[in-house]
Amino acid sequence: MRRTTVSLAVLAAALAGPAFAQSAPQAQAEAAPEGGIAEIVVTAQKRAENVQDVPIAISAFTADTLQERSVTSVAALSNIAPNVTLDAGTPFSGSTAVLSAYIRGIGANDFAFNIDPGVGIYLDGVYLARSVGANQDLPDVERIEVLKGPQGTLFGRNTIGGAISIVTHDPGKEFRFKGDVTVGRFSLVQTRGTVDLPITDGLGASVSFSTKNRTGYLKRIAYPGAGNYASTNIQNYKAAGFNNIGLGTEGGDGNWNLRGKLKYDKGPFTATLSADYTNVDQSQIANTLITTTPAVFAGTYNCAIIASSTDCGGGPPAFAYIGGIGGLNSIFDNPSVYGVNVDADPRNNRLPYDNRFVTGNIDTSYANGNNYSKLKSYGGSLTMAYDLSDSLTIKSITGYRELHWNVGTDLDGSPLNFLHTSFTTEQWQFSQELQLLGNAMDKKLNYVLGAYYFKEAGNLHDYVTFAEGLLQVDGPNDLATKNYAFFGQVDYKFSDMFGITVGGRYTHEDKTFEGFQSDANGLTYKILNFLAGIDAGPPACANINPISDACRIAAGFPNAGQPLRYYIAGTQQKKFNNFAPKVGVQFHPNDDVMVYASWSKGYKTGGWTTRLSNPLPYAPGFGEEKATTYELGVKSTLIDRRLQVNAAVFQTDYKGIQLNFQQGVSPTIQNAGDAKIKGFEVEVTAAPVDGFTINASIGHLDAKYTSVLAPAQVAANPFQAGVFPGADLPKTPKWKFNISPRYEAAFKNGGKLIFIADYTHSSSLWNDTERAYLLQRPGTDILNGSVTYKEPGDHWDLTVGGTNLTDTRYLVTGQAQIAGGQIYGTYSRPREWYVKLGLKF
Repeated sequence: MRRTTVSLAVLAAALAGPAFAQSAPQAQAEAAPEGGIAEIVVTAQKRAENVQDVPIAISAFTADTLQERSVTSVAALSNIAPNVTLDAGTPFSGSTAVLSAYIRGIGANDFAFNIDPGVGIYLDGVYLARSVGANQDLPDVERIEVLKGPQGTLFGRNTIGGAISIVTHDPGKEFRFKGDVTVGRFSLVQTRGTVDLPITDGLGASVSFSTKNRTGYLKRIAYPGAGNYASTNIQNYKAAGFNNIGLGTEGGDGNWNLRGKLKYDKGPFTATLSADYTNVDQSQIANTLITTTPAVFAGTYNCAIIASSTDCGGGPPAFAYIGGIGGLNSIFDNPSVYGVNVDADPRNNRLPYDNRFVTGNIDTSYANGNNYSKLKSYGGSLTMAYDLSDSLTIKSITGYRELHWNVGTDLDGSPLNFLHTSFTTEQWQFSQELQLLGNAMDKKLNYVLGAYYFKEAGNLHDYVTFAEGLLQVDGPNDLATKNYAFFGQVDYKFSDMFGITVGGRYTHEDKTFEGFQSDANGLTYKILNFLAGIDAGPPACANINPISDACRIAAGFPNAGQPLRYYIAGTQQKKFNNFAPKVGVQFHPNDDVMVYASWSKGYKTGGWTTRLSNPLPYAPGFGEEKATTYELGVKSTLIDRRLQVNAAVFQTDYKGIQLNFQQGVSPTIQNAGDAKIKGFEVEVTAAPVDGFTINASIGHLDAKYTSVLAPAQVAANPFQAGVFPGADLPKTPKWKFNISPRYEAAFKNGGKLIFIADYTHSSSLWNDTERAYLLQRPGTDILNGSVTYKEPGDHWDLTVGGTNLTDTRYLVTGQAQIAGGQIYGTYSRPREWYVKLGLKF
């Protein structure tokens, strides 16, 4: 009793302190078989430990917890982890396989090869370098660890916000099959299964699979009367491919996954060989046109089709004249549209682009262009460990992965070819990590020393059509990275009550880039041609068919013989060096409570902006981000394991923030400024009586810019709040609260009924960097629930459940493409029901 009293006193003192240091680690626990809360073992410090003994803010989720709470992908963790925002999709990515990950206000909201994530995703210890494919399905997961705050010492670069470690199922020593079949709304059919196959003493295998198919929740509908107007065939434009063109649905699923493992575990040596393959072939992410903007492209096009030189809804009048030089597209690709609505032939009339295409229903669209997302991602790893002695182990993790991605989207919400994007990415990566793990002095001293090598290469090819081909961006880019690091961490216990942690990581990185993005329709030259025609521009461009070298020079294009290429020729190079230290102290007033404090640093690598729509004599680059975090936390397991409370307060100084700003039609990365992030997290698990468990969490963030380096480039306009000192960071709600009660009723025959509810409230957040008003996500309330019956022999179970039971709809992602003529976004999935049959033998 005295121990409990002391524990509660220490906990109360920790929670009562001011919120200036940092966050709340907690394990997502569940009831132990004998009552109370079960222990969860994690490897956040490269060795197996009870999550309650690790002085890091961690939310850890077991396989059963994930399954019961309908978490089937990484993005679905967002609702149940405080101060974490994980969204399936980024602006114009077109794919739910792309992950937008933010932890404690730090992350990245893009998919381009040149932009590294701010939250590291690890699959069985292997780093996934791209946000494409990072939103992993979770068919055979043993547990997931969400580590909050910079993890640079043990995990490395690009973990400046935190890390998410996915640990998959290892082969068991006995034959076992576990699987399920799920059906639900939107013609959902999902299957999952894992089989363990013992081979010999010490050698076993496992095979896991999953499939998921369902139709989309957004319907493409025909625009009334569109058949009375002429249109240009979409295949006249450059694109990665032409698939699923026309009507149908968006936001569907079509994928399958396969994983195999072979594990040898006997004596001092263990080895695990793993291989996995993912195939995605589905529709684009659901896209809704929110409003059109009568700006540069919309105004120009609308003026051109009526042969007007005045302001046609916001387009610069002089700019509209470029239609008079022989048409918007006639020089390179498509027939002229200039004056078609006022000539003598009504058969060639064109629809204007304006708000007539806003359907008024977030689940319908007048789009009829490309509508596909195809991804093949595969890889393998070999993890080996050898016990050199009872206190010393050497471990090796070797990984190789590839991804091949092709996506095509229609973002303008109309039957016009006004904003169509498609992308291809080819990427491969190799990594090798060596660890030396040991202890000494009767386990008072624990240490890990390591070395890491990483290499990746590949390309991203952008194809973007604006305003019926007025501008056609053709953007192949080649990138490569080599990285090596040395790291170490030492944990020393002076006594049972006091301990200290000291660690650091040195990283060296070489990056190369060559950009080939080009103006496939010669828009820049057409503008100069027009200016020359009214004696306002360089005479060298009075004739641009063909483009002379003098005209190329006058237009500012940098490469002789390549008059359409925006980028300077040649391979660009950058080098980065970083040291990420960590210092921490721990105080154990008794066996049930740990109070810790830490100071750590992390960094995110820099690179180049690859999306240009104007020629430049250099490749615009950006530097690294850096973060320094101060954290004070407490972890406690109380009342005979009936109550677990973990809490922390933190402050992060965030420097050199890489943000994506629209410069005209080009999303441009720059180190926009600095920020200060303060907050706290509390996670609680209670098991007051056998069979009843409550998991709850609350997170608070105060994340604001303290300085903005380029205010002229990030200023507000009528559509956007803009970025300025004191403005909130994107993807960062001030408050998030979750509660999930679980009740298990046992019958005399051994059967069980399990009731689960899962409620999450999140305050409003800004979805994009420039903080567009129409893209702001309001406060949301999400409720999921399920009822499961488990038969007495535990060989099968049946679950009936629903997600988003309140049918709360909010914008997951979007873009204010103001110069392009539209603001569009993706709304969350509506209310859905499902029935799942589970099998085990």
